[in-house]
Amino acid sequence: MRYVAAIDQGTTSSRCIVFDRRGRVVGVAQREHEQIFPRPGWVEHDPETIWRNTELVLGEVLEQNGLGPGDIAAVGITNQRETTVVWERATGKPIHHAIVWQDMRTDRLVTELGGDAGPTRYQDRTGLPLSTYFAGPKLRWILDNVPGAQERAEAGELCFGTIDSWVLWNLTGLHVTDVTNASRTMLMDLRTLQWDSQICAEFGVPESMLPEIRSSSEVYGEISSGPLQGVPVAGILGDQQAATFGQACLVPGEAKNTYGTGNFMLLNTGTTPVWSKHGLLTTVCYRLGDQPAVYALEGSIAVTGSLVQWFRDNLGIIDSAEEIERLANTVEDNGGAYIVPAFSGLFAPRWRPDARGVIAGLTRFVNKAHLARAVLESTAFQTFEVVEAMRADAESQKLDLELTTLKVDGGMTANDLLMQFQSDILEVPVVRPVVTETTALGAAYAAGLAVGYWSGTDDIRANWTADTTWQPSMSAEDREEHIAAWNKAVERTYNWVD
Repeated sequence: MRYVAAIDQGTTSSRCIVFDRRGRVVGVAQREHEQIFPRPGWVEHDPETIWRNTELVLGEVLEQNGLGPGDIAAVGITNQRETTVVWERATGKPIHHAIVWQDMRTDRLVTELGGDAGPTRYQDRTGLPLSTYFAGPKLRWILDNVPGAQERAEAGELCFGTIDSWVLWNLTGLHVTDVTNASRTMLMDLRTLQWDSQICAEFGVPESMLPEIRSSSEVYGEISSGPLQGVPVAGILGDQQAATFGQACLVPGEAKNTYGTGNFMLLNTGTTPVWSKHGLLTTVCYRLGDQPAVYALEGSIAVTGSLVQWFRDNLGIIDSAEEIERLANTVEDNGGAYIVPAFSGLFAPRWRPDARGVIAGLTRFVNKAHLARAVLESTAFQTFEVVEAMRADAESQKLDLELTTLKVDGGMTANDLLMQFQSDILEVPVVRPVVTETTALGAAYAAGLAVGYWSGTDDIRANWTADTTWQPSMSAEDREEHIAAWNKAVERTYNWVD
């Protein structure tokens, strides 16, 4: 029996997961990499470490499961999306650390790029507000701050890519990205699915350094060396789009929410982009070969799982992430305390780069268990805001996109307390599938479809199976009280940074 492998290059680790035809996990190998914080608000990764770890996990997963390249029909890539790498075309050497999607060093730059038009200057073409989140401003920062970079870029000596392009370059020597990752740069026109020459010129980015934009599911090339030499790389999806595909959200109105370092909800809107008026992103969901692209509305939340890490590592209140649920369950509620983790400002739907985190509602009654509960609840409240924005966009544009069930995935979905609270706050059932590795699975599906391992998207839908469903049980009065208190807490994060 042959399998499909997925490289899942995430914010904190690189993994390779092998799947069978039913979408079940056959084997996993994983290696974490260092989070580099040169200054407050700056976040970097070493791209060479990321590549070394990727190569290692490819070999490890094969060895652990007694597999060789002949057992793998195709490889898919999924990745942390906006994280930006610039490297030398001749040597493949990066000229700077990768600037991570969470990084905020471009806050003044995005204001300058907005000019008199402000944050919405490019939104009608890119679907994105000007923000530190996206790759284009990060690329501009590297060109401005690495000596000689602008001149070398103009001379054709440098390559830019998000992490998918960096990994693919090292696997195959090709300089390619897919439409989902390109849609996160602020440099691609959502309608034409090509680089926008005017935006590139206004950003001062030479188009020669940009990768070729291809679909999410096609054979890009074969791996040139290493443990999977000769195997085709045939799928690329940004991590959140991959999770949406892996969750079989294949028709308009279907949505998923991934609970990872941050939270990312995507709502399939079909083959026409929907332009949000309520703080959401318009993005490419996926494109299979030469079929029309499918679009999504996205709500991106910067800090959810990483708030649990902060609670563990910075405060030392727990020793492992798993402990937080046990601690939170020792109290009945949050004791009136609310934590708004605006560590990198607020992302969707508020987009307030001036915000910083607060703990509100503290009294002498509040203890560490109440704070543990507040940490978990903050994730559910932020997700509620995104769902409300999606509902508002659907209503204002008369779209039949009502959310009746939320499919969830990611590490935090193992937390029953959080999932129940999420269902209560949203007033809809929350469903976790049997296979929760939906990000890697989506990339595997894209690659497998391209080489005929799966015959079509009906196979993907048939593979999806529900595991656990949480039903809402909170009273309307309690729910409204919680939401009102949360909104008061969020408003206290505003205007912290001048």
